[in-house]
Amino acid sequence: MTLALGATLFAAGAVGLAPAGSGSRDGGPADAVTAAAREGSPEALRERLRRLPEDAPGWASLGMAYVQQARTTADPATYAKAESALRTSLKVQPEDNYGAQTGLGALAAARHDFAGALDRGRAAVIVNPSGSAAYGVLADAHTQLGRYEAAFRDVQRMTDLRPDTSSLARASYTWELRGDAARAKALMKRALDDASTPGDRAFTRAHLASLAQESGDPRTALREAEEGLRTAPRDPQLLEARARAHSALGDSGRAVADYTAAVAVTPLPQYLLGLGELQQSLGRTDLAEEQYEVLRAQDRLRAAAKAVPDVDAILFEADHGDPRRAVRMGRAAVEHRPFLAVQDAYGWALHRAGQDASALPYADSALALGTRSALFHHHRAMIERALGDPAAARRDLETALSVDPHFHPLHAPAARTALQRIGAAS
Repeated sequence: MTLALGATLFAAGAVGLAPAGSGSRDGGPADAVTAAAREGSPEALRERLRRLPEDAPGWASLGMAYVQQARTTADPATYAKAESALRTSLKVQPEDNYGAQTGLGALAAARHDFAGALDRGRAAVIVNPSGSAAYGVLADAHTQLGRYEAAFRDVQRMTDLRPDTSSLARASYTWELRGDAARAKALMKRALDDASTPGDRAFTRAHLASLAQESGDPRTALREAEEGLRTAPRDPQLLEARARAHSALGDSGRAVADYTAAVAVTPLPQYLLGLGELQQSLGRTDLAEEQYEVLRAQDRLRAAAKAVPDVDAILFEADHGDPRRAVRMGRAAVEHRPFLAVQDAYGWALHRAGQDASALPYADSALALGTRSALFHHHRAMIERALGDPAAARRDLETALSVDPHFHPLHAPAARTALQRIGAAS
């Protein structure tokens, strides 16, 4: 799981956002949302609402359940179902509807409308200042909008109100962004200990695997992913995590199988790109091109809908398509969502298009918090090298390979080659 994916999953309402974190300490309507959500699946919630059609918290809970479901299905129709349920909740209870406002905030974030998520989160806080879930919505929106100090304050407030899986996982992510892997792992382990649903346990295991993988420890990543897959054998995040661990450990056959299984469950861009680039690294260009063609088709649908490009789409276009188009995509994305992973992708697109002087500030911004991302350091190194600064490039290449020697099936070998050439020229 990349930094970008982690942020997207939180923004989409991951880790049981409403069920685990929507109640206040003193009870009240928000606790009704929590109780209803814990009854089970969207089907169970719909059955409840057939008996109690005026249950505003129940409709809010159903909407939130659909938001969480959509993060694994990637089905736009599920978002439409979520919006319908949440707006029904508001129709039943137009005033002081904390659950619906929080759910609409999570839905806006899932759709990458982070300004809208911020508005909904603020409205929810006004209704219930003691409800922790609304601070999760605010934190996710502030993070994606590049307002990191505000996001860190939101997460601290959320954790103070309710130190549960949802808040602890977000706290872990704030330290990951700041480059403190040890603190991030400790908090994610606490989040796992508190996890009460299969989805929460799968998410925390996947993120623990990612933290290990991106610290250069694929064996621990493999153990975490396999532990999670024992109880969630078709979870695509865990399949991707195990694929990356297998790839780093040299077992390309199992890596391909796991990526293929993840794509079969949910053909999200990060899984398609991961599988395609792994196949390309193995010399299987025809099989790689199959994945790339699906990515191109997905991006045509995105462009037709006038949706803002995501990180994977920008990186794919920069590396496997038209870098000039990637620059246009990156510019639109960074204006809408100046999160550090978007800054990195835009900087890389500019580099690939030969605009290195313009690229460097974005590469610097991506690393400004101290994030220990091997890919980000590699990207900046290639920009620095193109600008004629081999000393800076060497530092970033050495950092990238020390953080994770197997950070990418194509770029990690390129980083080693570039480092050797810099050394030979000095």
